[in-house]
Amino acid sequence: MPRNPIAARLRRLPPGQALILYYATAILAGAAALSLPIASKGPPLSFIDALFTATSAQCVTGLTVVDTGAGLTLFGQFVVLLLIQLGGLGITTFSVYLFFFLRLGVGVHGRWMIQETLLHTPVSSLRELITEIIKMALIIEGAGAVVLCAVFIPDLGPGMGAFTALFHSVSAFCNAGFSLFTDSLTGYRKDAVMNLTIMTLIVLGGIGFLVIREAKDLFLHRGPGRRPKLSLHSSIVLWTTAVLILGGAVMIGVMERNYSLAGAGLREGALTALFQSVTARTAGFNTIDMNLLRVSTLLLVVFLMFVGASPGSAGGGIKTTSLALFVAILASRLKGIPHTNVFRRTVSEETVTRVLALVMLAIMVVGTALFALLLVQHPGTSARQSGDIFLQYFFETVSAFATVGLTMGATAKLNAGGKIIIIALMFVGRIGLLTVAFTIAKRLSPIAPRYAEENIMVG
Repeated sequence: MPRNPIAARLRRLPPGQALILYYATAILAGAAALSLPIASKGPPLSFIDALFTATSAQCVTGLTVVDTGAGLTLFGQFVVLLLIQLGGLGITTFSVYLFFFLRLGVGVHGRWMIQETLLHTPVSSLRELITEIIKMALIIEGAGAVVLCAVFIPDLGPGMGAFTALFHSVSAFCNAGFSLFTDSLTGYRKDAVMNLTIMTLIVLGGIGFLVIREAKDLFLHRGPGRRPKLSLHSSIVLWTTAVLILGGAVMIGVMERNYSLAGAGLREGALTALFQSVTARTAGFNTIDMNLLRVSTLLLVVFLMFVGASPGSAGGGIKTTSLALFVAILASRLKGIPHTNVFRRTVSEETVTRVLALVMLAIMVVGTALFALLLVQHPGTSARQSGDIFLQYFFETVSAFATVGLTMGATAKLNAGGKIIIIALMFVGRIGLLTVAFTIAKRLSPIAPRYAEENIMVG
């Protein structure tokens, strides 16, 4: 059988370049579809707005320059939904599964992409892994949609209610934050079923597929056989996720009890605080106007957004494992311990190096993007005139980088230059900082020279 020349050429690409190519192709195809007159209820979207929307959907961010529910037709909303699904599961997952389906096999590059995207340890069969991931995602999203039907069908009718339920279920599980309502989910703030369902979907989509599988095997284990144990990766993810969600909810509830939550009952206040703590971890839905929150609360939300979800999940950010390891590294060095221990396990120096590089690179990217955004959006604004401009764009920058989608309203004010900066930030935040950095640098010198040591003063 003659070899497919396109597939052969793609498989010769360096892994990082292939990953970038897959994401870029899906975004451009989505932008082209959203530019069609059939996608908009009014005039066709400009290409920059279509590109922004497609990037936000494919990178499961949720920032919008056009109202998804009011501005897009059913066709346009379906395109957004498809991009969210592709972005949530990962273009890599679908590409490798397609290679299996076409009997093209998966080479070293394909295995590298799966390893970097989904795995912390090798698996015996990538075919079974990809199939299980897709089935798991569809089952969870389907179950979420069924429950949400009970919320939306009474208000919107059977047809639109079912589609709205499916749209929000997929958007929540993929941590996208796109909503068909202009005010996101603020109108359902008191609805316990909606709150708990969306939060469950967000958490499941944010902890990673392999963590879900390990947790499932652990809790469903029956019989005399040896009980499976969680890996170090899954233990760190679950503990860090629990601490961030519960800690964030308590802090938001305490700080906002006399402000944005004033007048809300205990049940409503607890639901709202918990929802905002969960959704800040790259989901992007909101049940309260961000502009009503205190500045201190907004900074807490920025921190939660910057950390984001977990590796191998649908979310962005520096990831929960990076935060946990960064804290462990700092604690070890302050104690004078040359290596890093977590849960009675020692983390490799390569992992330590990657964590430190990732955190520093993330700070540099956010800082550079914020500087560029302020320069493009407000070139002549003085500090006296700025008001809350800095906070708004700082919030927006972190939200885009971490593919969250929460906004204080700055997205609607973006000019063409600002939209391009946010598009680039969402793209980099989704495919991974290290992938971009290593692709650009090409790692041409694997053995770096070592010179005579000399001390300098620090601190």
